[in-house]
Amino acid sequence: MNRITRREFLRQAIAGLGTMAGGLALSACTRPASPAPTSTPVPPTAERFDISTVALPTAAPTPVPPTATAGVTSIPTASPVPQATLPPATATPVPTIPATATAVPAAGSPYLVVARGGEPEELVKRALAALGGMERFVKRGDDVIIKPNICNAYHSYEYASTTNPWVVGALVRLCMAAGARRVRVLDYPFGGGAEEAYVRSGIQEEVKAAGGQMEIMSRMKFVMTQIPQGVSLRQSEIYDDVLKANVVINVPIAKDHGLARLTLGMKNLMGAIRNREALHGDLGQRLADLTGRVKPALTVVDAVRILTANGPTGGNLGDVKKLDTLIVSPDVVAADSYAATLFGLEPDDLAYIRAGVKAGLGRSDLKTLKIEEVAVGS
Repeated sequence: MNRITRREFLRQAIAGLGTMAGGLALSACTRPASPAPTSTPVPPTAERFDISTVALPTAAPTPVPPTATAGVTSIPTASPVPQATLPPATATPVPTIPATATAVPAAGSPYLVVARGGEPEELVKRALAALGGMERFVKRGDDVIIKPNICNAYHSYEYASTTNPWVVGALVRLCMAAGARRVRVLDYPFGGGAEEAYVRSGIQEEVKAAGGQMEIMSRMKFVMTQIPQGVSLRQSEIYDDVLKANVVINVPIAKDHGLARLTLGMKNLMGAIRNREALHGDLGQRLADLTGRVKPALTVVDAVRILTANGPTGGNLGDVKKLDTLIVSPDVVAADSYAATLFGLEPDDLAYIRAGVKAGLGRSDLKTLKIEEVAVGS
């Protein structure tokens, strides 16, 4: 055996170690890798996952609101509104309206007053005094609306198509003297503009002189209003201020009308609605339905001059008859019933009077009513 030196021995030893390291490296590259160990086994598929074996959390998850739609993420509010503070299902509740609105006369007062002879202002004063005074109807601080007939801008009061201006002015003065906070006079003319009609009728001048206000009826103030007691008219666009006023005084002029036969108190309330044509299909019943919703506190029928033909606008002085008469009552049906007799008609001749009686809005049995006749000119 050949002897090798120390140096040669070390060289061979180092070379051998290098060969061994290379073999180990090659073996590592060719051997398949083992999977990494896991501490918790993973279920092979979701379908085999048994939810009954999992403990549910004690805190319930945030519920999805009932209005949420499938596939839409619902974001709950930070502070939900308590149920008690939510608005009601209907935005505007329908007021409860009594089935009947029959006027009840004050104790000792007549049911209806007819004043004859004399100037219009004196007729108003004497008639109201006999009925118990304007204080019976208007209280201090009341918001009052007076609704005359100012249907057109074509004719002055002499033609008897619009309410006598001095009758309206006298009523405004009595309301103001009774302590009314505000007295407005208004109508919704179908012939010509309101401003022109107010001036042409002479009413604007008398109202302003008496301390009242003329109001142009804005279309924005007509609101669709339910009429729960209505038989034929169940809803209508009514002027909201008429419904909200403390007192409504109805002041028609007595005149001929081609469709209704006569324009009187119940017919005059058509000026408080926007769509008059909606009433024409069943006019008598629908006038009664409307009257039951508006319910004027006082009706003053102007018969100083009456229009006997070619109404409602007229235009011929030959159709005008001067009677110097005023009919006043808290019962619009009774006032209309008496006014019908001025034209040679009976109350039952008018469909709206028949419907008003049937609805309990008032009385037409003139022979049984306490009626006071006041002779102003004597």
